[in-house]
Amino acid sequence: MSERIPAQIIETIDPRQPIRLTPSQAGGPIHTRSFTGRFRNLRLYGAGLLFLIFFGTAWLDWDGRQAVLWNLAEHRYYIFGATFWPQDFILLSALLIIAAFGLFAITVVAGRVWCGYSCPQSVWTWVFMWAEKITEGERNQRIKLDAAPWTVGKLLRRTTKHVIWLAVSLLTALTFIGYFTPIRELSQELFTLQLDGATLFWVLFFMAATYINAGWLREKVCVHMCPYSRFQSAMFDQDTLLVAYDAKRGEGRGPRKKGSDYKAEGLGDCIDCQMCVQVCPTGIDIRDGLQIDCIGCAACIDACDSIMDKMGYAKGLVGYHSDRELQGGTTHLLRPRLVGYGVALTLMIGAFVWALEARSMVSIDAAKDRSMFRENALGQIENTYRLKVINKTQEPQRYHLTLVDTPGMRLDAPAHLLLAPGEILDVPVTVVLTAEQAGATATRVRFEISNLADTRERMQTQSTFIAPSGR
Repeated sequence: MSERIPAQIIETIDPRQPIRLTPSQAGGPIHTRSFTGRFRNLRLYGAGLLFLIFFGTAWLDWDGRQAVLWNLAEHRYYIFGATFWPQDFILLSALLIIAAFGLFAITVVAGRVWCGYSCPQSVWTWVFMWAEKITEGERNQRIKLDAAPWTVGKLLRRTTKHVIWLAVSLLTALTFIGYFTPIRELSQELFTLQLDGATLFWVLFFMAATYINAGWLREKVCVHMCPYSRFQSAMFDQDTLLVAYDAKRGEGRGPRKKGSDYKAEGLGDCIDCQMCVQVCPTGIDIRDGLQIDCIGCAACIDACDSIMDKMGYAKGLVGYHSDRELQGGTTHLLRPRLVGYGVALTLMIGAFVWALEARSMVSIDAAKDRSMFRENALGQIENTYRLKVINKTQEPQRYHLTLVDTPGMRLDAPAHLLLAPGEILDVPVTVVLTAEQAGATATRVRFEISNLADTRERMQTQSTFIAPSGR
């Protein structure tokens, strides 16, 4: 029993010092402080562009129709000059996979920049926080207003804030539904109170979702509900650029006078002003290290840089740092994982563009009639089918219909079909057995539709021909 148990000396909490909790730890509402900075400007420009795309695209017209419209009732999905059908949904799946790989790649580079700059939850939360600021005042004023008793002034401020929240929520819901129902008709029916029950339900549903998520839940969605916050850290490596505090430079933290020889006092660059905590939308202290609550919005970077400017210190105490850099090394921008993501993204985007260009603009499906077979006046066996032909283009097209690779059979059907733009045509056809087929009672038949203007544009489908044995 001569072995010693290893011990480690840890710092204890001085009971005479007050315990300082972050807003996140306190569990109360988070009131953020206003700030300026380059990352805030970048986020504003990016959010403005996203708002312009989201709210503006729904009102654009293209060839006499809404430019972007997912018409669920007619199973047609318009994206500017292109029309997509349910048969093209494999392309949507591929696009979502590419977007996921793109998100993984950017996470490897710079962490949760999607969350901090582009995620709708974050963007709409910033808008709601702006509405809070213009109606209830700056951070200290809002904190005092929370603690103040209810008065006419407080009721007026709160009512104005919620009216703005509800207006933004309604506009958001109206625009979102407008991508599935023509937005001009939707808006007219809404403001004339003529919406049908189903459409009204969805408008109110998405309005409530926006109001609750961006107005009340806010950071709770990012911390407790978003799955990305749970697994994104698995994609980080030592060279991932994350919003981080440089503890070697900042500790020990403490107040001091500007221009003083703080290093002689044993202080680091952090003056413990709490600005990084006060601007954080999730209410954390970035100086505590990497946390699941951090959405990478860089608000703390802007706040800290402004303080460093005032103190005459170098910027970057809080910044985009990699773990390798904080340990004294050099960040490696190119590394195997990132190169792998880049190669995979390039191949997938190339394959997607090829598939988009190569997709057939005509579709044909065959459904056999419920009857097995019949015999015509000449004693020949016939099978009947219903062919569904779709013109996926935005121009009228003429098509040629024929049987291929089916010897001993004849197709009784219109040889040429004229389809209007986007038309779905049901064509009843008959296949006649003109030759003896000993033994087999079921034979594959193949129908082909080809564009008369461009013979390379063709599509095939197959079905089964049933005949009595020995015919």
